[in-house]
Amino acid sequence: MQCNDATGQCNDTTRQPNDTTTTIPLTTVTFPEIPLRTRDAHKLRGYFGDFFKEHSPLLHNHYDDGSLRYAYPLVQYKVLNRVPTLVGLGEGAQLLVELFLRIRALDIDGRKIEVLSKHIDHQQAAVEVGSALVKYRFETLWMPLNQENHREYMNADDKTRQELLQRILQNNILAFLKGAGAYQPDLPRLMILLNVQAQTTTQFKNQTMLAFTGDFVVNATLPNGIGLGKSVARGFGCIRQL
Repeated sequence: MQCNDATGQCNDTTRQPNDTTTTIPLTTVTFPEIPLRTRDAHKLRGYFGDFFKEHSPLLHNHYDDGSLRYAYPLVQYKVLNRVPTLVGLGEGAQLLVELFLRIRALDIDGRKIEVLSKHIDHQQAAVEVGSALVKYRFETLWMPLNQENHREYMNADDKTRQELLQRILQNNILAFLKGAGAYQPDLPRLMILLNVQAQTTTQFKNQTMLAFTGDFVVNATLPNGIGLGKSVARGFGCIRQL
């Protein structure tokens, strides 16, 4: 369902699944008149996580006692083409629908910005692992490495690095499937061909991290806008089908 906050009009875009497709609720909220930088995504997370903290740990991935929620983030904050974007999956999708009308302003670095226009898209997104190959591009930097496999990557030759990154990407997709409730034990094996276009560094929690740009082909249908890899709640690893 697509809804325009200014007109109040909604259009149903729910698609009917076939026998091998799982559908998951997916909500995307955008603020097209508030240009931000890609690196401001974590500030969106900080603002909304604090503003709506009484509603759900899904908004900030922390429980009431301060402990972390160790699971695939069901609410993700991104800046795509300078547009602040919130993506909700499963329970997170319904949560964004419920909170949409309450979003009247953003606070970025202490600067309060009135929201004059916002849009919401709510649909049942198809997720499928099968025989058809689909190509995706990383819209934001993909950050796959943790402390352990970072050492393995740095000590490896080019062929081993490619194999390692493809294996990590496979695990990233499986983590999404499980977190979104779309995983089934009898799913076909994921077949991936990763094309790394560039290796770069990015600052994350005052640490320099390796990150990558590129695209990949996989035998899976994945929703546009979801994140794969580390720190997807802060906008990293956002994918789009080509």
